[in-house]
Amino acid sequence: VQLQASGGGLVQAGGSLRLSCTASGDFYKFNLRSWYRRTPGKQRELVADITTDDERSYANAVKGRFTISNEYGQDVFYLQMNNLKPEDTGVYYCNAGYLGAGRKTLGPWGPGTLVTVSS
Repeated sequence: VQLQASGGGLVQAGGSLRLSCTASGDFYKFNLRSWYRRTPGKQRELVADITTDDERSYANAVKGRFTISNEYGQDVFYLQMNNLKPEDTGVYYCNAGYLGAGRKTLGPWGPGTLVTVSS
């Protein structure tokens, strides 16, 4: 599977963006869809993930502000980001992987999309 993240850009604090992850290939084989980000000075970290059964989890830093969702019938999933903060600035990556027996396994990465939040 190949993934392409899009939708990043420059936004003021308090604003919103919606990121899209478009997949090509055997996307249906992956039951876990995730968004990660790399912010300045930090390693890549999990932002949110969702299973094909719509089970969601979020990093504490984004709970209540970000929403991850699937688009059924389409090889795409989203990350709606509201009330953005300067500390959300970074490169956002999507990933398609597996969840089984309580273990998450990441799949291939695509190029990220840059999100810049100005204060």
